Amino acid sequence: MAKRKQCYSGIGGQAVLEGIMMRNGDNSAVAVRKADGTICVEKMEGQRTLPKNAFTNLPFVRGVVNFIDSMMVGVKCLNYSADLGLEGIEEEPGRFERWLNRHFGSKVNDIILSVTMIIAVVFSVGLFIVLPYAISAVMGIWIYDKFILSIAEAVMRFFIFIGYVLVVGQLDDIKRLYMYHGAEHKCIDCIEKGRPLTVSDVMRSSRLHPRCGTSFLLYVMLISCVLFFFINVDNPILRLVLRLCLVPVIAGIAYEIIRLAGRHDNFFTRLMSKPGLALQKITTREPEREMVEVAIKAVEAVFDWKAFLKEKYGYEVTEEWLREPEDESDEESDREADESDVTDETSVLGTVSERVEDALESIEDRFEEIGEKLEDFVDKAEEAVEEVFKRDKDEENV
Repeated sequence: MAKRKQCYSGIGGQAVLEGIMMRNGDNSAVAVRKADGTICVEKMEGQRTLPKNAFTNLPFVRGVVNFIDSMMVGVKCLNYSADLGLEGIEEEPGRFERWLNRHFGSKVNDIILSVTMIIAVVFSVGLFIVLPYAISAVMGIWIYDKFILSIAEAVMRFFIFIGYVLVVGQLDDIKRLYMYHGAEHKCIDCIEKGRPLTVSDVMRSSRLHPRCGTSFLLYVMLISCVLFFFINVDNPILRLVLRLCLVPVIAGIAYEIIRLAGRHDNFFTRLMSKPGLALQKITTREPEREMVEVAIKAVEAVFDWKAFLKEKYGYEVTEEWLREPEDESDEESDREADESDVTDETSVLGTVSERVEDALESIEDRFEEIGEKLEDFVDKAEEAVEEVFKRDKDEENV
């Protein structure tokens, strides 16, 4: 089966509370489904928070700059969606809120935004960098091999990250957020595969996309495991400081990998994207049609998808294209056929993610076997020690 042609669109986004934020260049738009069922769209032009120049566009530097910029815009859009969700609910301002308004006036939202970002960064650094390092430092009391400690720290960091994603995903609000995340990905995949942006075509598109923040965070974890391995200093405080200083470097490298995977479609980039796509099976869910409608509104506010299809694919979108199919079974079969596009290129070699899962299961079985043998060894060692002490006691009695 020939793989469907796919063209880079340059748009991206994120899920917000009951909605989607889409971004195209410096322009952003938030579409939110309100409590009354209507869709509210807020377009924000020139929302870039950090300056863009020759220096900030350098490879690896642009990754750090774009990450900070995306985070600031994302938090602002999250706050906007939260305000829409509370619209119509009359609530008396608390004492702290009144104090903020009295002292900061119109700047109170900027203050809250900055504090929210600082707390998020501190929490992330503490959970994914400081905590694994602290545990490995405690393990250093009994384990003197630095190589083993580095491996242990890397493994703990990776599993803390995966565990965090799994645990957070069990919350009802986050489940809906993951569904909107899937709707955002499906819209981008639909456009980049040359399909008209209708609900039916979006629903049969893939919810997995190589250019995703989930993949970025996963690569940050993996790259940090490699780079931290080479920090070989005796002072524990200096080791921690060096880890923190490497965070921007790690973010820059991860961004370049995601950028490469998003702009090029070949066997190497698809193979490189597999770990992130596997993790997106957790952080995205199949959306409802109503969620897709919200995502489409967000896309259309910042991106002319009809002009894109005409330029990249030579398609002139007609009313017939935009007509929704009446037979839902046809839509379902189209979706199943399209899902094969994700794996048809690697079907000869086997799905990489399945091989990784098989390898992990095999490793887990080996560890269980080693653990059982270790327990047997310890039991026999204890019996041997007890036998020696018993023999010595008997000789003393004689």
